[in-house]
Amino acid sequence: MIDVVTIGETMAAMAPDEVGSLKYINHFSKYIAGAESNVAIGIKRLGFQSGLISKLGKDSLGDYVEFFVRGEGVDVSQITRDDNHRTGFLIKEMYTTKEPKVFYYRENSAASNMSVDDIDPEYIKNARHLHLTGITPALSETARAAFFKALEVARESNLKVSFDPNLRLKLWDTIEQMCEVMLKIIPKVDVLLPGIEEGEILLGLTDPEEIIKGFYNMMAEGSLVVLKLGSEGALYYQGDEIVKVAPYKVSNIVDLIGAGDAFAAGLITGLLRDLPIKEAVELANLVGALCITVKGDIEGLPTWEQVEVYQGKKEEIHR
Repeated sequence: MIDVVTIGETMAAMAPDEVGSLKYINHFSKYIAGAESNVAIGIKRLGFQSGLISKLGKDSLGDYVEFFVRGEGVDVSQITRDDNHRTGFLIKEMYTTKEPKVFYYRENSAASNMSVDDIDPEYIKNARHLHLTGITPALSETARAAFFKALEVARESNLKVSFDPNLRLKLWDTIEQMCEVMLKIIPKVDVLLPGIEEGEILLGLTDPEEIIKGFYNMMAEGSLVVLKLGSEGALYYQGDEIVKVAPYKVSNIVDLIGAGDAFAAGLITGLLRDLPIKEAVELANLVGALCITVKGDIEGLPTWEQVEVYQGKKEEIHR
C-alpha cells in the first residue's frame, strides 16, 4: 500500500562545483530536482511508502531521473515516458551570501504535457495522503487539469490532502493568474504549508499571525495551517491557539533549496505517525534543518533512524 502520493515534475539538474557566476564556472555535478519527488523521497526515508505521478521524456535524462527516484524506494509505476517531449532541466548558480539562483529549461517538457489521462483514480484512492504543490498547476493548462483531477479524487475518497503553495513566479504568465489559482486550491485542502513571503503575495499581509488566520479562514474548520518561518521555526493553527514551534539551529548551512520540501516530508510523516501537532511540527523543523546542511535537494534528507539519533532517542554507533 502507498501511504503518500504526490504529482509533479522531476527534472535533471546541474549544480556548479564552485560558487560564483556561471560565466566563470566549468565543472558541474548532476542530480535530480523536483519539489514533489523531494517530498516523496523524504517520506520514504522516514519510514513510509510513497509514490510519484509524473511524466518524463524518453531520453537519457529521463532514464536517469526515473532510475534515481526508483532507487530511493519511491514507487514509479505512475511515471509515464513521452516520445515527443524532453525531460525538464535546470541549472543552479551558487553564491555564499544569498540563495542559489535557478535557471529553468522546462517549457514544453514532458511533465508540462501531463493531462487528466495520466491520473489513475484507483492509484490515488488506495493511498492515505495526497501531497500537492503550487508548481504543478503552473506548468501548463493540461498539467493544471491533472492536478485538479488528483485533488478531486482525493477529496471524494477522503484522503488527507496537504498543499505547499511553493510559488514559482517564473512559471506563471502573471501574478494575478497565480494568485487566482492558488486561492482556488487552498479551500479544498486539509493541511496548508505556506511561507511568510507566500502570505504576503497571496493575502497582502505581513504579520505572521494575520497571515495564518487569513489562510485558515479560507479553509474548513479543523484544518491545519503551518506557517514556515525559516530560521525562526514555525507557527501552527487549527482554529484555537496559534502556537510557535522553535527551530532546530544548525551552523553549517550549505544549500537552502529543498528545505521546504524536507519540512513537508517531516510534517506529513508526523501526521502519519499520529503525533500531536506540536511534535509533528518539531519533526518538520528537524528534517528541514538537517536537509540544508548538505549540498543538493535530497542528499541531506534523514532516515528515521537518524531522526531518532538527533532526538536523543537512539545512540549512534560509529565503530
